[in-house]
Amino acid sequence: MFANFHTHTYRCGHACGTDREYIEEAVAGGIKVLGFSDHCPWVFDDGYVSGTRMSPAELDGYFYSLTSLKREYSSDIDIYIGFESEYIPELMEAQDKLLADYPLDYMILGEHFTQREPYSPYTGYPSGSAAELERYVDLIIEGMDSGRYFYTAHPDLFNFTGSEEVLDRQYRRLCRYFKEKGLPAEINLLGLCGGRHYPSGRFFDIAAETGLKAVIGCDAHSPDVLSDRGKISACVDFAEKHGIEIMDGSEFFSAFLTYKGGNK
Repeated sequence: MFANFHTHTYRCGHACGTDREYIEEAVAGGIKVLGFSDHCPWVFDDGYVSGTRMSPAELDGYFYSLTSLKREYSSDIDIYIGFESEYIPELMEAQDKLLADYPLDYMILGEHFTQREPYSPYTGYPSGSAAELERYVDLIIEGMDSGRYFYTAHPDLFNFTGSEEVLDRQYRRLCRYFKEKGLPAEINLLGLCGGRHYPSGRFFDIAAETGLKAVIGCDAHSPDVLSDRGKISACVDFAEKHGIEIMDGSEFFSAFLTYKGGNK
């Protein structure tokens, strides 16, 4: 595995391990490019505190630690500092102001909610709402069109329990959009190896039919995942089963550099 841009830290409250341990496991696993993308803080005007993401007060420590480690390990691995975040239109201006003075390299889109917390259930919970599934896809498309995000994490996260016809229509709409924009579909290692409802075989069958390429996102919440060749191989087997090509590592990194150059 050449590059992984989906890596969390203990600051989100549901991951473990030190920043250094993630880097050392990535080096041991042969990863050449490691992007940290912990759950991005939001600024809530009502004082709400999220239990699933770092707080704004932790930003200084996040960037200080990773910037220092980036220099220390520069001869072993390329390190980039980013976030995984939802696209919630009414909160974007405040998030931009919060992050403005930090050396942010990138963001990936992870649409865990379709409204601001705590007014939206987690999109991974079972839901038969066709309207919410449509809103989920709308937000991904709008978010990616904003140019903020490198790619979409677990695009098949929404746990839809309604009709196959509705699911098929929305999956195809999203896959056509990704194809048009040259975006990959993430095979989420955490979901696959954790026995979750994603990655969805149906989604990746449609992705393959649409001509998309896939990338493996470790979604690392513990350092050992980054050197676990068995779990990475399971993602490769999943891709082969569903007939989707995994993007070459150099192509993936080149796409990242193009994105980064356009977001200076």
